[in-house]
Amino acid sequence: MQTLPPPSLQWCLFLDVDGTLIELTDSPLDTFADPELKTLLSHVAERLGGAVALVSGRSIHYLDALFAPLRLPAAGLHGVERRKASGVLHGASFVDTQLDAARTAVRALLQAHPGTSVEDKGRTIAVHFRMAPQSEAAVRQALAAIAKPLGNNYHIQEGSMVLELKPRGFTKAGAIKAFLAEPPFSGRTPVFVGDDLTDQDGFRWVEDRGGVSIAVGDRVHGQFRLDNAAAVRHWLLAIAALHDSHHA
Repeated sequence: MQTLPPPSLQWCLFLDVDGTLIELTDSPLDTFADPELKTLLSHVAERLGGAVALVSGRSIHYLDALFAPLRLPAAGLHGVERRKASGVLHGASFVDTQLDAARTAVRALLQAHPGTSVEDKGRTIAVHFRMAPQSEAAVRQALAAIAKPLGNNYHIQEGSMVLELKPRGFTKAGAIKAFLAEPPFSGRTPVFVGDDLTDQDGFRWVEDRGGVSIAVGDRVHGQFRLDNAAAVRHWLLAIAALHDSHHA
């Protein structure tokens, strides 16, 4: 395995959350961020002049609750919503009424397949089958049928034991691109850390711009690899420990 590059104060970080900063849990609602992780992220953001953003499939509202009292720049719902470092929100949370028929159909789908669960994020609907892996094929087929009447404006995003109905045209790569055009991210080397299929386009985008991609676990491939969320924390500690030579 390639050795990770030494941490740099010239970096800006884009961090996936589930499976990257926090170990995956059986239920998506059981996720918990411990005080040590919050403190560590706060120190890392301080070292990098605030150039740390969360890039997640979760909603920004959920991320804020998870990491409270921290409010980092963030892209939620795979880029559908984004909060700049200035605090300005793009694509703010709202309940998409175009998905109402899909909501009803998904409820029926869950009843037919015990162990599956839904995470309704307002503008996207995620169906989890981690607790019911035997239902994957049926869920996949049913969700494709549910998505069909929505036409080309929506598509199904693959994730880890999850399929998500979301508006087309938003990606984590798109969110990273937007962050890099703004302070405090602009002019820095982008480093993206993620563990899921939804992170792959972000990896390629960052690599094409001379940045660094770090895959967590073995579901996706980046230029470098960390084993798990514990290894990610260990790596972040090295960034938190960097000293700014100008202030030394």
